Amino acid sequence: MGRAFEFRKERKLKRWGHMARVFTKLGKEITIAVKQGGPDVTGNPRLRALMAEARAEQMPKENIERAIKKATESKQGDFKELTYEGYGPHGIAFLVEAATDNNTRTVANVRSYFTKCGGTLGTSGSVSFMFDHKCVFRIKEDPAKPVDIDELELELIDLGVDEVFEQEVEDEDENVTKEINIYGEYSAYGAIQKYIEDNGYELISGGFERIPNVDLKEVTPEQRATLEKLTNLLEDDEDVTNVYNTMKPAEE
Repeated sequence: MGRAFEFRKERKLKRWGHMARVFTKLGKEITIAVKQGGPDVTGNPRLRALMAEARAEQMPKENIERAIKKATESKQGDFKELTYEGYGPHGIAFLVEAATDNNTRTVANVRSYFTKCGGTLGTSGSVSFMFDHKCVFRIKEDPAKPVDIDELELELIDLGVDEVFEQEVEDEDENVTKEINIYGEYSAYGAIQKYIEDNGYELISGGFERIPNVDLKEVTPEQRATLEKLTNLLEDDEDVTNVYNTMKPAEE
């Protein structure tokens, strides 16, 4: 299995922390998707994927409706998706994704987190080359209809897919289910989603991730504590949606 599998395994699907942050992030992404492609899910594949993810995360219907309404109200400011780059302590590169209606506020906050932990916010392009921008889909695997992963990957290669793997997921009640993760080129998002929908797979989520393409750096436990402090500060900011770095995962 490849780099995407190890990356996904290390993150353990805890991309957004507690439930309130999940709903905040999804709400912003739904608002952005509606502004970009309209409120009709039939003609807006990104919105369809986000609606599926919202259902999987048990996001309340009123939260979804509020996000869609916000996108259609002209008095509301636009959320913009922005990327911040920099170095944390000990030479670890950080790439931070945000969705914000106030870049001045967000960049000031992000810079303060880097400074507080001994890092430096960099310029555009300073670390982004260390990460591949991939689209990623999660689909539910039906125990009654097992999927041949190798065969599925062969079918998807021509669409721009470069990695397919199974993963066991445990819910809050400790029930274990299997899902299939599909990683592909950033530009292949629409084609892959169309294949998933046309072939009757149950979509859990569809979005984008940054996968490090450099050797991840070993750190000591003390260094890791400082780096995790920076990660937590960034992730706790309501404007931040994803945080990526080049630190080697801790041994389990």
